[in-house]
Amino acid sequence: MKQTVSDNDSAHQRGAASLEEARAWLGERRVEDIECMVPDQAGVARGKLMPAEKFIAHRKMNLPESIFYQTISGDYPDPAGLTGIDPADGDIVLEPDFSTLCMVPWESEPTAQIIHDAFRRDGSPVDMAPRQVLRRVLRRYAEKGLKPLVAPELEFYLVKPNTDPDYPLEPPIGRSGRAEIGRQSFSISAVNEFDPLIDDVYDYAEAQGLEIDTLIHEEGAAQLEINLRHGDPLQLADQAFLFKRTIREAAMKHDIYATFMAKPIAEEPGSAMHIHQSVLDAATGRNVFSDADGSPSQAFHHFIAGMQDYLPAVMCIMAPYVNSYRRLARYTAAPINIQWGVDNRTVGIRIPRSDADARRVENRVPSSDANPYLAIAASLACGLLGMEQKLTPSEPISGSARDLPYDLPRGLLEAVSLFSDCAPIREMLGEDFANCYRAIKEDEFETFMRVISSWEREYLLLNV
Repeated sequence: MKQTVSDNDSAHQRGAASLEEARAWLGERRVEDIECMVPDQAGVARGKLMPAEKFIAHRKMNLPESIFYQTISGDYPDPAGLTGIDPADGDIVLEPDFSTLCMVPWESEPTAQIIHDAFRRDGSPVDMAPRQVLRRVLRRYAEKGLKPLVAPELEFYLVKPNTDPDYPLEPPIGRSGRAEIGRQSFSISAVNEFDPLIDDVYDYAEAQGLEIDTLIHEEGAAQLEINLRHGDPLQLADQAFLFKRTIREAAMKHDIYATFMAKPIAEEPGSAMHIHQSVLDAATGRNVFSDADGSPSQAFHHFIAGMQDYLPAVMCIMAPYVNSYRRLARYTAAPINIQWGVDNRTVGIRIPRSDADARRVENRVPSSDANPYLAIAASLACGLLGMEQKLTPSEPISGSARDLPYDLPRGLLEAVSLFSDCAPIREMLGEDFANCYRAIKEDEFETFMRVISSWEREYLLLNV
């Protein structure tokens, strides 16, 4: 299996500091086309494919503002009641972030990709854009002299190709010629079943300058997890965004689907996107979660308390779809509460054992279907509100928390209601974004309600 790319190689493969550096970078690689993209509310890449010469000549591109209030099914909520929305659906301006420039290794011709930021004609940021939402939270930290670090962990399933949504998903066939039938947590041989695919994931990651920390087999049949190295939240959100594309493309090359659905297979565990978080003093680089003697600081406990107070209010971001709530079942690896504990995987907020310099808070609530920009922004917002308000956490849980009551909302509408009613979260993430996001989720729920499930036909058809 391939090893991760070194820091020096990564810097060479990824990013430019200016337009001139980008021009040279593209010329060295004889790039013909560039995928100019921006992540939407679902974390889907939207944008345009353009010739490299045109990109260098013009740089900026226009797209309709409506890309930021489109639902996952391609519909649009009524913009009449939304603030910050142009009723004429005019163009916004997308400007490239040259630091994200990298190759698209699965294309047959030399093709690059670059992530853009969204602005209005007057130069102000589009507050609804997920990348801008995360930037907004990071500015709030910077104003207080703080710098957060994060490390996401992405779980996903490999499944047989499925073109009929009425049929359940099934594990794929590995190199042994057999599909997995049992739980294979941390099994090396289970990962080896898909060695050619995993090798392509590593090759594609190296070509894009992306760094994988570890790759493991999770509990579910053909369920894997990729852990990313800790770093700047915006850079890690970019990496998670690109990794989702990378893993899907590598899987399709082998006639397999990779899915980040939170609960793709009924009898298998759900998939999470755990987020490890720590906060540094921007001036000194000191971890503010630890005091000088190495003990947990007040800021550490305030951060945990903020997570406990505000995670329910951002649940519609952490678990953004109806399917997401199927993952949150009692007596599974998924949390149902906002309790915390040291090295305790039965709670929503786990504190891994570590040295004082590496003290961190693991948010185990988000599902893998969450937009990484929004999930990281919301998670950091919860912790920062706790630090600003000097909140006090509950006592840590030392045993199992799986028998405790549900602290988290059980469904999407309940989660959206909590989000809409939480003024501190709305202010932290931006009112325009909050209004837009609420409308998208409500519209998606209405779309779901138009579908009659197999459960309804099975138990209601002849019995009621």
